[in-house]
Amino acid sequence: MKQVHPDVQVWINKNQLGNITSVDPVSGGCIHQALRVQTASGEYFILKQDPGKYEDVFQREAEGLEALKVSGGPVIPDVYLVGEEYLLLSDLQPAPRCKDFWQIYGQQLAVVHLQQNPRFGFETDNYIGSNPQENTWMENGWEFYRDLRIKNQIKWANDRSLLDTKDIHKLENFMVQLPVLIPEQPASLIHGDLWSGNLISDNGGKPALIDPAVYYGWAEADLAMTDLFGRYPEEFFKAYAEINPLEKGYRSRFPLYNIYHLLNHLNLFGKGYLSQIRSILDRY
Repeated sequence: MKQVHPDVQVWINKNQLGNITSVDPVSGGCIHQALRVQTASGEYFILKQDPGKYEDVFQREAEGLEALKVSGGPVIPDVYLVGEEYLLLSDLQPAPRCKDFWQIYGQQLAVVHLQQNPRFGFETDNYIGSNPQENTWMENGWEFYRDLRIKNQIKWANDRSLLDTKDIHKLENFMVQLPVLIPEQPASLIHGDLWSGNLISDNGGKPALIDPAVYYGWAEADLAMTDLFGRYPEEFFKAYAEINPLEKGYRSRFPLYNIYHLLNHLNLFGKGYLSQIRSILDRY
């Protein structure tokens, strides 16, 4: 049986949940160790553990989960315990998706995106994967995306010699064009890392979200990542637009937002993502 952090064991004992009877790995993540923990009382929990380089990574994730608990939004796991090396969550025990899963999810995510702020950013900086994500409040969405998303990723990639001079020049031109390429949008509460693996179901088959990188940003940027590693069906977008109407041509702009995530993956995992970045830059 895999080792559980001592603080988690103390919490389980304090809450009189009995001994831990099983600890099993949970698939899907590539940043932290994720475990399903069962106790003698029959309770199940998800435990994320990592003695990593950032002592606040799980605190930031816990804050993001709490922020996403919007009335009428998707199911979000409860946070029970958080420390520098662990995060203990409710186990949603995913069941097969319900009949109207995509329509329900489209409406629920639209409700989340309708939570808006006068400024772009968040109360704290957090993480995208294991890379820092700066969330200093800014009035201008294009400047926020340029300065706190793209520029940081370019610097890290350049420091590691992952981009050549031509790549950097194209990225600089791309940043100059942002106000032309991307329409003005309000600062919406967004999940921030909405790839297909972070959409699951609860024990009733209803939509649920995990592993956020929350901030107030462009709703289209959240939607864009749904096309990056998979593709949501049209009924999702139709249901979404009934609650939060979409600007004409929104889907054609998805690659503009996904540059950020592809640069992040370049920095996390290496040059395998460089061809996708170059392909997008060549289009613009």
